[in-house]
Amino acid sequence: MSLISRISNRRRPREHSRAGEAGFTLVEVLVVISIIGLIMGLVGPRVLNYLSDAKVKAARIQIESFSSALDLYYLDVGRYPSSTEGLNALMQRPSSAIAWNGPYLKGTSVPKDPWGAPYVYKSPGDRKPYEIVSYGPEGANGSKGAAGYIKNAE
Repeated sequence: MSLISRISNRRRPREHSRAGEAGFTLVEVLVVISIIGLIMGLVGPRVLNYLSDAKVKAARIQIESFSSALDLYYLDVGRYPSSTEGLNALMQRPSSAIAWNGPYLKGTSVPKDPWGAPYVYKSPGDRKPYEIVSYGPEGANGSKGAAGYIKNAE
């Protein structure tokens, strides 16, 4: 008998699989969960920080957009909207604004800040004709105080 025929006729041992032997051991699962937890612990805070920074930048860009629209309003009407008229004067003509040529913003209403709160408009502002403020993630009653506020540039 040739070597090839002996090898092919040789019985292969049966592979037995029991239900208890299939799958991963508890130690393997715990190691994988620990590695995933470690990665999330290192990467998670950075991702959240980037999201927070992005919201602050979005608020600053929106405030700059409001400032440009307010300057156009000023050129048409000759004054900035009063505090009572607010930023809504950029969307709907106030009764006192005869030469109003808006709307000065796109959309149907004044957008809210990235945290879902309305922007605060005050005219006259502190040492400037108007002030636009977002209270940031902490809101008006936030613990960060004025340092957490996002305002229009001076």
